[in-house]
Amino acid sequence: MSERMRKVNEALRHVLADGVESLGDPGLGFVTVTAVRASADLGHAEVYVSVLGSEKRRSSSLEALDRAHGVLQSRVAKELHLKRTPQLSFHYDETVDRAMRLNELLAQNRPSDEPDPE
Repeated sequence: MSERMRKVNEALRHVLADGVESLGDPGLGFVTVTAVRASADLGHAEVYVSVLGSEKRRSSSLEALDRAHGVLQSRVAKELHLKRTPQLSFHYDETVDRAMRLNELLAQNRPSDEPDPE
């Protein structure tokens, strides 16, 4: 990835994170924008989010983000002044879930005489 695309992705992440915080949708849980991957032509951008809570909360939050798509895309257009405003698609970021599962597996396999690293 070029330095320019890295900067564009980070700018998109920052604007979208601020935009998500300002949404008033009751279906939106505690959402964190973890990453954005825009295509080189800025035609579309995949927005990865983590959601605190249950599977039901995750689903509800992703639906709320889909409903707010236009508001968030408009905010990106106003704040970033890109040649093209990417079409946003929201995806759940499973990185946190995988890390927690890995931590559980490591804890299960830790010898009983070894101290807990926390």
